[in-house]
Amino acid sequence: MIPVLELTDVTFRRNGKQIIDGISLTVHAGEHWALLGPNGAGKSTLLGFCAAVSFPTSGTVHILGRQMGRVDLAQLRHRIGHVNPRHQLQYSLTVRQVVLTGITATIDTPMRWTPSARELERADAMIAAVGLSHKAEDVWPTLSQGERGRTLIARALIAEPRLLLLDEPSTGLDVAAREQLLETIDALDHTHPEVASILVTHHLEELPTTTTHALLIADGRTVASGPARDTVTTDTVSAAFDHPVVVGYDEGRWTARAKATRIIDV
Repeated sequence: MIPVLELTDVTFRRNGKQIIDGISLTVHAGEHWALLGPNGAGKSTLLGFCAAVSFPTSGTVHILGRQMGRVDLAQLRHRIGHVNPRHQLQYSLTVRQVVLTGITATIDTPMRWTPSARELERADAMIAAVGLSHKAEDVWPTLSQGERGRTLIARALIAEPRLLLLDEPSTGLDVAAREQLLETIDALDHTHPEVASILVTHHLEELPTTTTHALLIADGRTVASGPARDTVTTDTVSAAFDHPVVVGYDEGRWTARAKATRIIDV
């Protein structure tokens, strides 16, 4: 089966600095990858390759069997759902309108574009899938961060993508909102079983229970890659973050805390 995404020995240099240094990644349909690493590790740069918005300096990127550089990127991006909590809107759109922009692959509603009855029905179905039917007419500035995150997931799914990219989707959320968002992401394993996903974070607590694989990077290089339970461990996370970290796993969720070096009596 042709992989949904395949990065082969990709590198990236900017102003003479090596940002990505020989990373490879293969993602198949239905797999849910976590891309982990400290700030400055190169996660955002790598995600740009996956989203078909930037090119590596060397190496190859195949998305849905098509090689970047040899395919119309605009057409390819319609098959990629991208959830970015820093989504910037110029106008105050409703939840339904924001979701509909996933069809046009634009930030705002295009001028002189009117959705069809089927597209409106599809938008309402996606809004219901993320539990926001009661918010469909609410405008973006009035939404909480968690509601915005779920809206963006619905926006990403409306175009029926084969690859879903989640760029630190829990940014700015409190514990309750984070858990609601993770429940929404977990539900996609049942509602969209063929969709592959990559979730970027540097917090293990933000990994959904449906995470199947993980890629840990540091300084632009691969630290570990493979099945999540084998890859996200005390040793690999400590190596990636260059600090002794104890990793725990319970009921499908990971935790991380610094390894105690001394105990102070109070």
